[in-house]
Amino acid sequence: MVFRWVKDSYGRANHCDSEGMEMELKVLVADKIEKQKRLIIRPRIKVWMARVITTVVLWTSVVQLIALGKLLGPSLFKGMPYCFSSSIASPAAEKFLVPAKVVLPPKRIYKNNGYLMVSCNGGLNQMRSAICDMVAIARHLNATLIVPELDKTSFWDDSSDFKDIFDIDHFITSLIDEVRILKQLPPRVKRRVEQGLSYSLSPISWSNISYYENQILPMLLKHKVVHLNRTDSRLANNGLPTEIQKLRCRVNFNALRFTSQIEELGRRAVKILREKGPFLVLHLRYEMDMLAFSGCAHGCDTREVEELTRMRYAYPQWKEKVINSELKRKDGLCPLTPEETALTLAALGIDHNVQIYIAAGEIYGGERRMASLLGEFPNVVRKETLLEPSDLMYFQNHSSQMAAVDYLVSLESDIFIPTYDGNMAKVVEGHRRFLGFKKTILLDRRLLVHLIDQYSNGLLSWDEFSTVVKEAHAYRMGSPKRRVVITDRPKEEDYFYANPQECLQLLDEPLKST
Repeated sequence: MVFRWVKDSYGRANHCDSEGMEMELKVLVADKIEKQKRLIIRPRIKVWMARVITTVVLWTSVVQLIALGKLLGPSLFKGMPYCFSSSIASPAAEKFLVPAKVVLPPKRIYKNNGYLMVSCNGGLNQMRSAICDMVAIARHLNATLIVPELDKTSFWDDSSDFKDIFDIDHFITSLIDEVRILKQLPPRVKRRVEQGLSYSLSPISWSNISYYENQILPMLLKHKVVHLNRTDSRLANNGLPTEIQKLRCRVNFNALRFTSQIEELGRRAVKILREKGPFLVLHLRYEMDMLAFSGCAHGCDTREVEELTRMRYAYPQWKEKVINSELKRKDGLCPLTPEETALTLAALGIDHNVQIYIAAGEIYGGERRMASLLGEFPNVVRKETLLEPSDLMYFQNHSSQMAAVDYLVSLESDIFIPTYDGNMAKVVEGHRRFLGFKKTILLDRRLLVHLIDQYSNGLLSWDEFSTVVKEAHAYRMGSPKRRVVITDRPKEEDYFYANPQECLQLLDEPLKST
């Protein structure tokens, strides 16, 4: 734009016109500045609006993802499955193992005959097998099962609820095609129970399914709520329909998955062990409660024998009070001592440098009783020495949760050796069979204590002792076999959960009957 000064007739500049032009120039400049401001403000408004819209879209997506997670169940975000593989994935890799979609089985529709409440008794693995039995019974009776109540009053004094040990949502949803399971009674039914309008009893041990059809079902139809207040070994090992046996397996090997926190701790322990090579899990059941209950006191001093006896009398539910310890040991009914265990492992030819993970609570007698085992096998570890104190902080004083970690490590070991055939030994044995007949050395304690006494008394050389021990256990490695059935003595026959043969993918090796 060009501005010219206007001159008068004498050639002088007209100051009035110049002032007008100056005013016009200021107006034009101000107008131009205002337009530039508007051009600056508009992009700012557009950027601000874009940010607001982006934020709203992102938060909407997050809310939708959370809702989707709740709809499909927490198992969608679990990472690795219950029976995790020995090749442990890193935490970063686990994020990519999350399945894209969880397909639940179709819900089974049936007329509900009533509500079955159960109170489990005993330690973790006794309760585990009992839960499997109760699911099978509820399914057969067309009942609605209330999530089982765990034992909080026994020797272990563990206050854990079902949800503290097992993934409760997975337990319920994974079985919807078999049985309806509720976390608690419906309010209307709960009021009936509070008014005493229910029936409570202890089922007869080792009962066939006909007992539940003829005795429990009529009570269920009459009272609508039946409470089974003891659940240990209340269903027979044998003589049951195949579908019931397979359902017991399905609950045990699939539905009863530990919480993500317990499984993560188990994975961590296995990873640490695997980084150093093969490892053996020794279920050394030489704990105070077992010795007091069984009356086994071989190798204990006078003070310890008195302490164990007092404890046995302190628990009324432990029926047997007067026990001949040495006679019971010779019959193979006592857990091996740490000293006997050291000799046995050495005789079997176990590598002295192998890692040995002790799956047990506190060993009775402490360091004094463990000295022989540590002398022969220096690489002995426990979860308390393998993991950081911070890892175990939330599990302390919860024996069942600690036992769950031992259970997971036991499943993954190269060799599993129990020194007593208690509930954990049997259930882990059966689970390892299910995982492909993983090596489980089942010790013949009756023979072993006889051989150990002969060796200790100089009647056998080491080579003779070792040879006999190896020969005796050549076919006791957890290979396929048929359960031994003793119809009139079910406590003495093979336990279903130690060898669930109806559920196993048998190898080419022919089944043995011993």
